[in-house]
Amino acid sequence: MTTSPLRWGILGVAAINQRLLPAFRASTTANVMAIASRSLEKAQAAATADGIPKAYGSYEQLLADPDIDAIYNPLPNHLHDEWTRKAADAGKHILCEKPLTCDAASAEKLIAYTRSKGVRLMDGFMWPHHPRTHKLRKFLDSGAIGEVKKVNAAFTFNLTGLPTSNIRMQPQAGGGGLLDVGCYTTYAIRWWMQAEPVSVFARAVLVNGVDVAMSGVWTFADGRTCNFDCGFTHPLRTWVEIVGSEHVVRVPNMWIPDDRAVFEVVRQDGDFGQAIEVIETPGENQMVHMLDDFAAAVREKREPYPNPDEAVKSLRVMDALRRSATEGKEVPV
Repeated sequence: MTTSPLRWGILGVAAINQRLLPAFRASTTANVMAIASRSLEKAQAAATADGIPKAYGSYEQLLADPDIDAIYNPLPNHLHDEWTRKAADAGKHILCEKPLTCDAASAEKLIAYTRSKGVRLMDGFMWPHHPRTHKLRKFLDSGAIGEVKKVNAAFTFNLTGLPTSNIRMQPQAGGGGLLDVGCYTTYAIRWWMQAEPVSVFARAVLVNGVDVAMSGVWTFADGRTCNFDCGFTHPLRTWVEIVGSEHVVRVPNMWIPDDRAVFEVVRQDGDFGQAIEVIETPGENQMVHMLDDFAAAVREKREPYPNPDEAVKSLRVMDALRRSATEGKEVPV
């Protein structure tokens, strides 16, 4: 039995579309049928450039299209809530770019709203769908490095000049490094620790009212701690370190794996030596896997994996991190 691909519409002509469109083309479960912009000319130009059949001069027109099953929402952070709700009103399933919203309370309400409309909602993180992630989860669960004691995570890149014209630098649009890239480190620490912190302490550098650099420490109920840093003022760093009671795992390119998609198992050899084992998961496209996983959830009429409630849990931590950085002290989560 052949299952028809999901028919997708894209809200907006954001630059991130160019990262995802090749995956839409490669997936057997997805067909991009329409793209919308507030400017019909921009929508038509994007449709022509990317071979998309329909172009609309408003988001509302696209949502009204009965031939669209699902919406990709890559709009600025502060618009995620509004347009995800409107897509749900139109009966469309939604893949929403991260962060789902700008705070935990609004995310919780949004998820409840989409469920009340009977549509599926997925938070647009790609790395949880990569086979490397599943392989590493099984590896850790097997006890291969002992008990997981600590996770250190970083996601930084240089946003040259920190221009206020860039939406990441605009507080009214949900800008700042924590929401932009710190959401990755937050999710990853929770994912690999398999626990929620009870308190956090963070320091941030602010420019134009947004955090451009943040670092901090999480504390868990059992006394374990984790470290992170994120932002726009350091060179590209995209790694995670998982420290076990016996060995260590290092994951380079955690968020955007290269074709080899490795993780390294580092075992202590003597007092100061190391033996390093490299484990590969080559040839996988995490974006295609994400689209296929979403299509399976729609087809099977079930919650996506990961469940969108994970977004609320991450945003609770990020809300606390923001509060800690503002107040200059450790705060409960």
